[in-house]
Amino acid sequence: MKHFAANTGKHDNAAGRDRRLTVIVFSLFFSWLLAVPFEGQVLYAVMDYHGVSPQSFVFGAMAAHIAGLLMCAVFIRNTRTAKRLVLISIAVCAAATGVLFFPLSHLWTAALLAASFLVGACVAAWGFYFKEYTPKDERIKTMADCLIFANLLMILLNMSAIYLSPQTGLGFSVAVLAAAFLFALRLPQTETPREPVKRSAAKPDAISKNKIYALTFLCLFIVIVTINSGLMYQVVNPAFAHLKLLTSWYWAVPYVAALFIMRSLPKQMNRSYILYVAIAMIGFSFILFLFMGRLWSDYLIINTLLLGACGVYDLFWWSILGEMLEYDNNRAKIFGIGLAANVLGVLLGGLIGNAISTEQNHTLLAFGVVLATLVMLPLLNSRLTKLINRHVFLSALPKTPDDEQTIRDQPHVINELDLIERLTEREHEVMLLLVSGKTNKEIADELYIAERTVKYHAGNIYGKTGTENRVGLANLVLKKPDTPKM
Repeated sequence: MKHFAANTGKHDNAAGRDRRLTVIVFSLFFSWLLAVPFEGQVLYAVMDYHGVSPQSFVFGAMAAHIAGLLMCAVFIRNTRTAKRLVLISIAVCAAATGVLFFPLSHLWTAALLAASFLVGACVAAWGFYFKEYTPKDERIKTMADCLIFANLLMILLNMSAIYLSPQTGLGFSVAVLAAAFLFALRLPQTETPREPVKRSAAKPDAISKNKIYALTFLCLFIVIVTINSGLMYQVVNPAFAHLKLLTSWYWAVPYVAALFIMRSLPKQMNRSYILYVAIAMIGFSFILFLFMGRLWSDYLIINTLLLGACGVYDLFWWSILGEMLEYDNNRAKIFGIGLAANVLGVLLGGLIGNAISTEQNHTLLAFGVVLATLVMLPLLNSRLTKLINRHVFLSALPKTPDDEQTIRDQPHVINELDLIERLTEREHEVMLLLVSGKTNKEIADELYIAERTVKYHAGNIYGKTGTENRVGLANLVLKKPDTPKM
């Protein structure tokens, strides 16, 4: 038993190190994206220092970012090339940030566009690491951790640019990218062989169609709901610009708080109703923006509602995209398309916000977005549940005695025949060796596969059986059925 516990600890420690490393790298370069080209306060501070309007630079950077997200899948098809792209992108972004130290010139435009394109590709390529090194049942927590740490770093970068100097903010931004580069050098690049996702209730062509329909509808939903984020950047935030002391740090606090709360909820808790609460929060925030004043107390209420809702929705579609990585060998394509829809919605909201002159029209547009979201949510849930059987943001599927979903939602009644049905042949072999207490290396040697492949299969096994580690799997598999009472 001690041998089994020790082996379990080694496996969990190795998996934890890989996960933490990917979180660190993502958080560092994503914080730069939020602080500089993507409506970042560091960029705004630099532009203000030189007396230049930042809007054309920001909108151009967003367009380049979308192109990078979409183009990544064309030339990145495995983990090895994904690592190279991450390293190149971080280096170029650091060089582009350095350009901003010099007087304004056309080189600024070229640097920002190139960096925004590459960081978009970098974010999409991170999908390989998100899928490879995070167990399926841990993806919501991993994504929440990434967004939380990235936004906390962004707050620090913003405050350094606002309260110290724009050059200080740029210097810290370069330091963050340098740290990201050093950690990225340690990213693993071994490619793990993929097996098709086993779905007994659907044929491969049906899964492909469901994937296309679900991803298309999800992207449309993301574009529409994030229009409000663009309005926030161009309408709400400027209205409270006089509260610099408060807005410089509190702006992202409700967002981080919402992510932390959602991350900490029990795994079994269904979060689908929270999506409706979040869309109501967005509606109320714009109503209050129209009728309330511009005092610090008004800002606290409006910003808390709006950014808290943004945190809920960002975690929703990031985690859904993480689940959809199971259905495509090129993970950069799924991530790239979904996140491009996110940036497109923000860009459209910003452009519309600039074109509309009155706050009443802004509020009417926001309400239109809220109503469209309310109509689309049930339809989106229906599309996604045809592809993703288990996800905390989706309503539970109807259960029947013969429904496979009943088995998935009640892991405590799984017997050996159920496990054989739900696991691939190789996963079943790995499962038996896992519960016997063998180490990853021993399993790899016995099955003539790579140790990294063992970890990959183990993650799939935990996800399919609803367990978290070897101990839970052993308790599930070795549990004897209750003896009927006489």
